[in-house]
Amino acid sequence: MISLNSFGIDSFLQKKEMKIILVGYMGSGKSAVGMCLAKSLGMNFLDLDAYIEKELNTTISEIFKSKGELYFRRKEHEYLQQVLRQDESLVVGTGGGTPCYSGNMKLLADTTPYVFYLKVSISGLLSRLQKEKEQRPLISDISDEDLPEFIGKHLFERNPFYTMAHHTIVCDDKTISEISEEIEGLLA
Repeated sequence: MISLNSFGIDSFLQKKEMKIILVGYMGSGKSAVGMCLAKSLGMNFLDLDAYIEKELNTTISEIFKSKGELYFRRKEHEYLQQVLRQDESLVVGTGGGTPCYSGNMKLLADTTPYVFYLKVSISGLLSRLQKEKEQRPLISDISDEDLPEFIGKHLFERNPFYTMAHHTIVCDDKTISEISEEIEGLLA
């Protein structure tokens, strides 16, 4: 494990309410990297989707089915604001679409200088997501043949939002630890 002092981030951790935000497409590693980073920094990790599910006492899939995407996006924005106001330093993993709606990316960028885009190539995402299709409602009904085009189209639409992040971390061919360490190096 890397010493926090090696990055000179002791003063960073002493700042009240500091947030480190991870954005990126589904399967980019926001949760895995976020948990590793939070552990290394001695902070808590918060997965925004899990937070929303807990607050609404239902799954995101069920919210989409019963109340629709507009309702979900309104609640997502509301809970994102709530999380950002928490009096606690946090590493936050957002949903893949979070930055693309309700001015959320501007809100994130204005709240903290530590917004990181975890960028993974289409082939990298394809390799990860094909193994997880059943757990991913957005892609569970898409054939393996159509998945590359679906991912490519989504990335094209979302890229303008993702690239508003303060830092882009290219994640292909890197371990979770390597990505976490790279982010830590940018916190000083």
